[in-house]
Amino acid sequence: MKIVSESLLKKVIVNRPPESHKGDYGRLLLIGGTYPYGGAIIMAALAAVGSGAGLVTVATERENISALHAHLPEAMAFDLREQERLMEQIRKASVILIGPGLAENPLEKSVLQLVLNLVDKRQILIMDGGAISLFAKQALPFPSSQIIFTPHQKEWESMSGLPIESQDETSSQKAVDQFSEGTIVVQKGNRTRVFQSGVKDFYQLQVGGPYQATGGMGDTLAGMIAGFAGQFQQASLFERVTAATYLHSAIADELAEEAYVVLPTEISRAIPRWMKKICP
Repeated sequence: MKIVSESLLKKVIVNRPPESHKGDYGRLLLIGGTYPYGGAIIMAALAAVGSGAGLVTVATERENISALHAHLPEAMAFDLREQERLMEQIRKASVILIGPGLAENPLEKSVLQLVLNLVDKRQILIMDGGAISLFAKQALPFPSSQIIFTPHQKEWESMSGLPIESQDETSSQKAVDQFSEGTIVVQKGNRTRVFQSGVKDFYQLQVGGPYQATGGMGDTLAGMIAGFAGQFQQASLFERVTAATYLHSAIADELAEEAYVVLPTEISRAIPRWMKKICP
């Protein structure tokens, strides 16, 4: 077990070369926010942009696009029912996040299957929320891309077969090792743990608390992970994912000094300031 500290942030978050451009910091596709969960994908997009993602495109309900642009004009958006555009954007993306606010119905299942069929080994696929539930219930095949899962305890139970009371570090590592090599699992909860299939040592957080127990917190974390995954290529994907997970809770700790509950959108607003503090 490795305890995560600010030293990992300093390894991952580095200064940008003067000659770099937005194409160097990830082309992200975020999929979700179907009725009635429109806010989830907005919070994920806020976190991805705040984390420094170069280009962020959101596939969501058409009715949700105006709300998204009111909060985040920096993101592009389209109706996820536009299949040709969706296929084009899946192929273009370096990082795909699917699941925040994704309802479990035939449309969303078909979208997930399309993503799984089209992604390749050059891409990073992050599954969160509704995508995890659909993936586990339908017993869908693993794609050839790099994969990151971000389950909470009940979702991890459906994926691993481990009851919540049995989700100790040893059992969880064994379950992760059954997945394709290199698969990363962010097991959310008190003292969140980050595992990678085929890697013996996992990371564990010592930050975070009950002030994070509010809707949208996981969506914000997923967006941060997507943002970090698309940049900082000098660090391993395992380190990038863990750094984003740590920063999410470290910011919450700071905000909780003056607030009883920490709102996910407040974390997103604080990300650029924290990243600058790590890398002045």
